[in-house]
Amino acid sequence: MGEHHERTVDGILFSTDRARLDIDSIHAFLAGESYWVPGIHRELVERSIERSLCFGAYEGERQLGFARVVTDGAGFAYLCDVFVVDAARGRGLGKQLMEFVFAHPDLQRVRRFMLATRDAHGLYAQYGFTSLANPDKFMERYDADALSR
Repeated sequence: MGEHHERTVDGILFSTDRARLDIDSIHAFLAGESYWVPGIHRELVERSIERSLCFGAYEGERQLGFARVVTDGAGFAYLCDVFVVDAARGRGLGKQLMEFVFAHPDLQRVRRFMLATRDAHGLYAQYGFTSLANPDKFMERYDADALSR
């Protein structure tokens, strides 16, 4: 998972190069605009990026979108922190970002790919996501305040 991948579509660069990531804007969005990790501390965003496969969408030097995948590259992957900045929405960037994520060579043979979403079920259904087939098999240990303490 060390080599980075890139693709340009309609002038938007999609890349897995961590050096391109705008950590300030990623943290600002996640802490201030996301519903899933409001108030997250910057050091936790940095740690999550260091330990994940990350995807960015860029117009020039400006980061427009972000997604990360926590994975072992074989049995499991968890898609999280997906966003497109408000000013760039409505241009199909979310779909293009998802296509870039799911085309990544390290994710082609993942057995179970999961995510959690409050409001984007339709987007993710286009990429094969469904409700849990056997929700009774899954458990969670959840601490809503863990990332903002």
